[in-house]
Amino acid sequence: MKLESKFQSELIKELEEMFKGCVILKNDEQYTQGFPDLLILYKKYWAALECKRYEGASYRPNQEYYLELLGNMSYATCIYPENKEVILNELQNAFNVKKYSLISKC
Repeated sequence: MKLESKFQSELIKELEEMFKGCVILKNDEQYTQGFPDLLILYKKYWAALECKRYEGASYRPNQEYYLELLGNMSYATCIYPENKEVILNELQNAFNVKKYSLISKC
């Protein structure tokens, strides 16, 4: 099982490749407790992602609150290795972009 930080850094690279020209901000957990880890700005769209190491990882105080709040404004969810492809597909829909192949190139 990967560390959350490793999963997050690999995810950022994949998002940057998938959404060329996007801006990804990594939020400071000490500034606003519970705010999602990543804010993705792409054209006129934005999304917030809370990264977890695995599907059953527990939420910290306020994380569910912010995911619901931000999800009502735009798109916000929790992402982990087991649901990554589903979430990336949802982001493509939310950002109104053509499908990007999630299959690794050999």
